[in-house]
Order: sequence, then structure tokens, then C-alpha cells
Amino acid sequence: MSYLAWILLGLLAGYLGSRIVNRRGAGVFFDIVLGVAGAFVGGFLFQQFGANGVTGLNLWSLLVATAGSVLLVIAYHTVRRVGSSER
Repeated sequence: MSYLAWILLGLLAGYLGSRIVNRRGAGVFFDIVLGVAGAFVGGFLFQQFGANGVTGLNLWSLLVATAGSVLLVIAYHTVRRVGSSER
């Protein structure tokens, strides 16, 4: 997949993941970063359970990347809450 396709998939997956978790986007750059990282995390986890990971710019890959970005957004908010409660 080209870099532009990864960025587009990352933007869509990150936006969807942040909308699912906290009902609003986290900003374009943060959504792209979460989405691309989510694509790697989701692809890895899906392969560990015997399913296909990210296969290209298609609906399945968007689902995999969105699932990974949801996990990352939840982890991010958990770490952020724990860090702010320790102060």
C-alpha cells in the first residue's frame, strides 16, 4: 500500500475510533497517528487470532484499523486519566 493510502486509511480509522470512544474527533494529526498505529495493532491482533490483517485500501482493512485505533484510544485515555490523578 502506498503512503497516501496508509494516511487515508489512518485518517478514516483514527477518526472513527476516536468518535466511537469519546464522541468527537481528536484532531486531524492525532486521528491519523492513531489510525495508522491502530492499523498495525489491529492487523497484528487479527492475525494472532487467525483472521486477515490489513489487506489494502478496502472495507475489511478499515474495520481492522478502526478496531486497533479504538483499543489505542481507550489505552490513551486510561493512561491520561491515571497520570492526571497522580498529581
